Amino acid sequence: MKVLVLCSGGMDSVTALYWAAREHAVSAAVSFDYGAKHNHREIPFAAEHARRLGARHEVITLDFISRLFASHLLKGGGEIPEGHYEADNMRQTVVPFRNAILLSIACGFAESVGAEGLVIAAHGGDHAIYPDCREDFMRAMGDAMRLGTYAEVRLLRPFIALTKGQIAAEGARLGVDFARTWSCYQGGDVHCGRCGTCVERREAFALAGLADPTEYASREPLPEKPVRAPC
Repeated sequence: MKVLVLCSGGMDSVTALYWAAREHAVSAAVSFDYGAKHNHREIPFAAEHARRLGARHEVITLDFISRLFASHLLKGGGEIPEGHYEADNMRQTVVPFRNAILLSIACGFAESVGAEGLVIAAHGGDHAIYPDCREDFMRAMGDAMRLGTYAEVRLLRPFIALTKGQIAAEGARLGVDFARTWSCYQGGDVHCGRCGTCVERREAFALAGLADPTEYASREPLPEKPVRAPC
């Protein structure tokens, strides 16, 4: 199957790109520059891995998001919160309806280049904070993409049942150089080690039993996972 891959340059999406290159024919890898504080650190890694795999790489600029949307993740937003990635304060990094917007644009691009599938690296740990990563949303979005295109473009979510630690292990098996990926929402010279995405990254390597190749400004002990009341 010909597929398009959403690839930000983070460890999940880069692993998804390598998975897609093994399982399918990659028509292109797509990155979005929507004004996030870390876009300038992530996107060059997406381009690098696309080159390694001989895949076309496209960057789509969505500057209206940083102008009109409210999120601490965006350049005009507040400070990036620190702590565990499932803590309630991490909701400040949610960009409203982001995945719906990115998937809609990528779906149109996919049909335009003859791709039958669109790969996203949403995984089992994303749903705690991000509503547009949850199963109900992804199922509905997949239905919309299929019903709204002549090609009946499929939404492929190879990691939806995996933890980030399992994705790290899969990436290692696929030969991903995780040193050439970016996670930190701060977007500084090195990973801060304290924001939610840095905590999640550090925890993933530890759970996978892999050496973490990342340079962090801080390697203080990881915060405990919040205890949530049962639904």
